Amino acid sequence: MKITMLGLTPSRQLLSHWRCLQQCRSFRTENTARSAALDSVLSAFRSICGEDGISLGEAVREQHGKDESVHRCCPPDVVVFPHCVEEVSALAKVCHNHHLPIIPFGTGTGLEGGVGALKGGVCFSLRNMDQVLDLHQEDFDVTVEPGVTRKALNAYLRETGLWFPVDPGADASLCGMAATSASGTNAVRYGTMRENVLNLEVVLADGTIIHTAGKGRRPRKTSAGYNLTNLFVGSEGTLGIITKSTLRLYGIPEAMVSAVCSFPSVQAAVDSTVQVLQAGVPIARIEFLDEVMIDACNRFSSLSYPVTPTLFLEFHGSERSVEEQVNLTEDITQSNGGSDFQWARDAETRNSLWKARHDAWYAALALRPGCKAYSTDVCVPLSRLPQIIVETKEDLMENRLTGPIAGHVGDGNFHCLMVVDPSDPEEQHRVHLFTERLARRALAMDGTCTGEHGVGLGKRALLCEEVGHTAINVMQGLKDALDPKNLMNPGKVLQPREP
Repeated sequence: MKITMLGLTPSRQLLSHWRCLQQCRSFRTENTARSAALDSVLSAFRSICGEDGISLGEAVREQHGKDESVHRCCPPDVVVFPHCVEEVSALAKVCHNHHLPIIPFGTGTGLEGGVGALKGGVCFSLRNMDQVLDLHQEDFDVTVEPGVTRKALNAYLRETGLWFPVDPGADASLCGMAATSASGTNAVRYGTMRENVLNLEVVLADGTIIHTAGKGRRPRKTSAGYNLTNLFVGSEGTLGIITKSTLRLYGIPEAMVSAVCSFPSVQAAVDSTVQVLQAGVPIARIEFLDEVMIDACNRFSSLSYPVTPTLFLEFHGSERSVEEQVNLTEDITQSNGGSDFQWARDAETRNSLWKARHDAWYAALALRPGCKAYSTDVCVPLSRLPQIIVETKEDLMENRLTGPIAGHVGDGNFHCLMVVDPSDPEEQHRVHLFTERLARRALAMDGTCTGEHGVGLGKRALLCEEVGHTAINVMQGLKDALDPKNLMNPGKVLQPREP
């Protein structure tokens, strides 16, 4: 009779132990080699960006090894703080020569684990490159370095009559927003980062500097060659480090009016959204909050909106065009059982209203003090939006989960802000299963598993399901061509290849 342990015969146990021993030795060898490489390059790093331009401190490394996601912290071995593209290029060349992974870091506001140093290496913190460059007011464009955030840019533009409208909520860096193809509340009117980036300066894995549309080029459109700009928009640092972005700007509208409208059901609110867009209303923002989310916002931001499914809306244009937009939208919402609009005309009241919407993350967390939050992110065609939100609400209730819903419903994108007890493994498992069901529900409705958060670590398998193995192989071929040593943010977007 064979003796077994954990289902293995003695010979198979021995083989298993041998493999584990070899794997551990391999890891130790790899770590030793990496340590030796780091020791030999620290002086090179200091010569490039100065003594203050590198940090080995544990707190600094941990700060640069995590974002706002649920993924655990993976700190880099060292953090460098370059001041210009020439320093980024020189640092990249050192890393390339010593086979050290490179992880770009902006503000750390991502939601899919995109900045974790899975294989150690060097984090390039770009906060010191914070200049607004080459503003062309008459051409409605500007070039910014990667340390410039969207709020900083709009503060800089305040006296020009121009603004940059892409608004993901967090005060993210603009080059980081390009790297993740971010969008936000204004996307229904002004588009996402993909539609608003004209040119990029990128440092490749070997330190080569390229300009995706040609150095200094900034036309509003082009049909010249492959679209390298959009190749890097959404690449999440896996193909290169974005060191400059040339962005479209817009004139600040003559009039802005915001409104809030409550509805008797989710279906009525989402139906109104679809009908407003079908009517051709050029609405700037149309945001959906379910009754759980509106209750959380009421408590957190000291508001008093009815605790029912709610739309937050904003209209931009001339005084006359805004009046026409408002009248048509109000007729549509009332035909679906919506309440009378609660208006916000002056800037202070409008800002207060939208601050409440942007504070939804913290409002959701406040529902269960001591818990953590995870924001899901899917996007479907508008015609499928009512169905997926209703089904998602049912799924949450059936599985006893706290997941208030907030979404940029004007472009079919919404989020469940999952609030979960980190000390309850069973609840965490239910949340994991729910988020996978939600993503696959979106895919089944011809949508995407991520509308604006990116892929990072959490959605690599779902990306494969979404685009298929052939497309993944094409992506891998592009990665291999630009980064043959797999040094640029390794382990993100594309799953590691099987040996």
